[in-house]
Amino acid sequence: MNQLLSEDIAMTLMRVRRAAQLTLPADVRQALNVKEGDYLEARITKDGVLLTPVQVVERERAWKNIEDIAARVRDLEPDPNEDPMAAEERIAEQVKDFRRKHV
Repeated sequence: MNQLLSEDIAMTLMRVRRAAQLTLPADVRQALNVKEGDYLEARITKDGVLLTPVQVVERERAWKNIEDIAARVRDLEPDPNEDPMAAEERIAEQVKDFRRKHV
């Protein structure tokens, strides 16, 4: 939320229209940075209703992102037939490689 939030817009009167629709006044939309098509979460509180802007990700796009990330995961499980000394050398090389890239 931005600096427009103040006592001036804390009390804004709205009217419930047909099909239970509400129109958020321009100063409220601006203060919340809400635009047409955005989603708001409505939560009932002891004092009334709290509207909070939320980001909604389409289910298909979310699954596609998960699949893309999962495709990049590599199986690093050790080979049960690998010689212990060769395994230690491989691990040491992986540690050196990591340090070169990240330290």
